[in-house]
Amino acid sequence: MSILTEKSPLVIRAELPAPFHDGWNTMPGVTVDGTTLTIDAAEYFFRYDNPTWLVCDWTSVRTDLLEARETGSTTIEQMALDHIRRHGRVTTDPAEVLTTAYAVYSWLFRPEHLADPSLQRMGVTTAQLRILVEMGTMMALNRVEVSGEITNVGPAWMFGEAAKVVFGLTTAEAEMIDELYHGSWFNEPRRVEQVKAHVALGGRLVHGCQSGAEVNMAGGCVAPFGFDVSEFRRELAGFRDEWVERVRACGK
Repeated sequence: MSILTEKSPLVIRAELPAPFHDGWNTMPGVTVDGTTLTIDAAEYFFRYDNPTWLVCDWTSVRTDLLEARETGSTTIEQMALDHIRRHGRVTTDPAEVLTTAYAVYSWLFRPEHLADPSLQRMGVTTAQLRILVEMGTMMALNRVEVSGEITNVGPAWMFGEAAKVVFGLTTAEAEMIDELYHGSWFNEPRRVEQVKAHVALGGRLVHGCQSGAEVNMAGGCVAPFGFDVSEFRRELAGFRDEWVERVRACGK
């Protein structure tokens, strides 16, 4: 059962630019009705201990950061951290997090990337772009503290496993989606885009997966710069198997 604070919004409702896949209705507490996404926090989350999020306005990220270039004295990561320090703010509105995340992932996984010969050889499709956008949007509600403690986590954390349930993917298809999400599309320009875009969600993408099938599909989240990686890994290791099984059970 989720642990809710007195100030936790029990019902999250967001209006998104496009409808989510009907398969999200399989997840406990999630209702998709056209472009309206409704989440019952008490049913959906495994943990919901800190319903606040650090965000930056997507408009400012697009204007000030997306075209910025790394120099010999300032890395992209430093630019990202500086932008968060200057423009970051705490929101208690999960709907704002969802709409911001939708903008972030719609830009990261935009169709123009499909012209890349390497992605064409992999067979990446527009349908997979939709999965990546929707999964990323839902994952933005997860939260990791600077201490490394995982305070908010729902089924979408287990990215590949949740995609199997929601979109009816095979294990092989889910593993490919998982690799596309965590692998930054497998080249440096797209990795840099990812670092910049995640500033709107107040941090950088981290994942719990390791090499090898037995420890893969552990998903991840956007975490603050400077978070305690060791504590994060300890936390995730303690609950990973339970969470994976709970996600798998959603499709049964």
